[in-house]
Amino acid sequence: MEEKEYSVPNRELYGLLNISPDASTEEIRKAYRQWAQVYHPDKYQASNMKEIATENFQRICEAYEILSDENKRQIYDIYGMEGLNSGLELGVKLNKAEEIKEELERLRRRKEQEKLADIRPTGSILANLSLPHFLDGDGIMRGMAMNSEVQSQMSKRIGIAVGGNLAVTGNSGRGAATAVLKHQISSVASNELMASAGLHSLIGIQTTRHLSPHSSATSGLALSLKDGSINLSNLWTRQMSQTSNGNIQLLLGTESSIAVGWQKKEEKMSAAGEIKFGTSSFGASAHYTHRFSSKSHGRISGRVGSNALEFEIGGGRRISKFSTVRMLYSIGIQGIFWKFELHRGGQKLIVPVLISRYINPVFAAGTFAIPTSLYFVLKQFVAKPYYLRREKAKALETMEKTSDQVREARAAAAKAQLLLENVANRKRNKQTEVGGLIITKAVYGSVKALKKQDELEGSNDDLASQVIDVTTPLNFLVNDLGQLKLHEGVKKSGIMGFCDPCPGEPKKLLVRYTYNGENYQVVVDDCEELQIPHEAHKL
Repeated sequence: MEEKEYSVPNRELYGLLNISPDASTEEIRKAYRQWAQVYHPDKYQASNMKEIATENFQRICEAYEILSDENKRQIYDIYGMEGLNSGLELGVKLNKAEEIKEELERLRRRKEQEKLADIRPTGSILANLSLPHFLDGDGIMRGMAMNSEVQSQMSKRIGIAVGGNLAVTGNSGRGAATAVLKHQISSVASNELMASAGLHSLIGIQTTRHLSPHSSATSGLALSLKDGSINLSNLWTRQMSQTSNGNIQLLLGTESSIAVGWQKKEEKMSAAGEIKFGTSSFGASAHYTHRFSSKSHGRISGRVGSNALEFEIGGGRRISKFSTVRMLYSIGIQGIFWKFELHRGGQKLIVPVLISRYINPVFAAGTFAIPTSLYFVLKQFVAKPYYLRREKAKALETMEKTSDQVREARAAAAKAQLLLENVANRKRNKQTEVGGLIITKAVYGSVKALKKQDELEGSNDDLASQVIDVTTPLNFLVNDLGQLKLHEGVKKSGIMGFCDPCPGEPKKLLVRYTYNGENYQVVVDDCEELQIPHEAHKL
């Protein structure tokens, strides 16, 4: 069972009082008084109402007690309720917040040391297949290559990597074994010692240093044990923006060259390009990858140079949490290829298949159209229905496991809303009189359910059970100026009168409201800030 990290921030208490994580002591006190006026048990005579008020008043008092205490709030912000409760579990000596924090830091350091001892293997297998060779009776396998590396962090400053590679083409082969020792000298500098044994045995040293917050330089020296030649390398990297960086690499030795590169990576796309000039060759390459969704992406790349001319197009799809498959179509001076890839964790299986050595326009169009058409047919009629069934089965399984938890949370939210109704209705009536902010409908829950909200009115199916009506709590939170604000970085399930109707599923909040007689609508993410009214929400 995976242990919960102490460092994960917890914001539920901020949501309970509907305050910002950066709220001042005065703002915390003001929010506490507002909620206490509604939930103080002395305000109710009926036993059932007094019981509901007492339960919620205790939650409010606990939140206020923690957030108004500087030491407790600091521990809560870093370690959550687990950190505060650990004061009782770690022994009677730990009476002060500083002592609790010191002990938790020690536990966290121990966990980090355990992580450092983890071994991280990576590797790839490349199997070159040839359809023309197979049709000629020479076998389908053209060659094979493998490489593997194991990395381990021996301490906070020292890491090692050991690897090897082996390649076979026809009747010839080659291989090598490598070892790298990395030492982090400081926060801005590191050294690496490397050695390689094989066809091109060498030893070398490399040093890296951050020249500024946005640039770094790497210099290396390698000595060949075969012919005694010395190779020098220099790499300068600079961050050009928040999403892009550029580099210049200079190699001096038996194969001198200079290369200029550029990389850009955003949420939906990534791109890179490089131009390289050598003593006996030159070349340029570029690629662009676009992410259509969290599970699928497309890719275009090209290479041109003194010994290369190639264009590649294709795409991939994530089939599980750790696995991705990709299919690419390549055409160039070496022929027409299909390339199949399987990525799982740090391991790769790459299978290029040579379809034809010659470029015939009709044949080239056919080899592109046939697999593309086959992909879309399989995706539409096989893969998509399968994944929809699997996701639905997983959702039902999660709902069954959490049904009791959700039922209790819904009951608690309903009770909390019951005591908010009178004040919420008074505020709504006041806003109606002045033509102010009126929440007409507010629903919180599953993204899929919210997309079909109009179809789910009054429905009792599975999607309808993954949302909760929060119109009353939001009308209560409207201030005297006719404004409503929900703070950024705070899950909305923690707000009084809310709950999490679908644990493990992505959630959003849909709000429909009127202001000055005009209709508005807005949908925000679970931890996104909401400020209404806003002109951009007008229908």
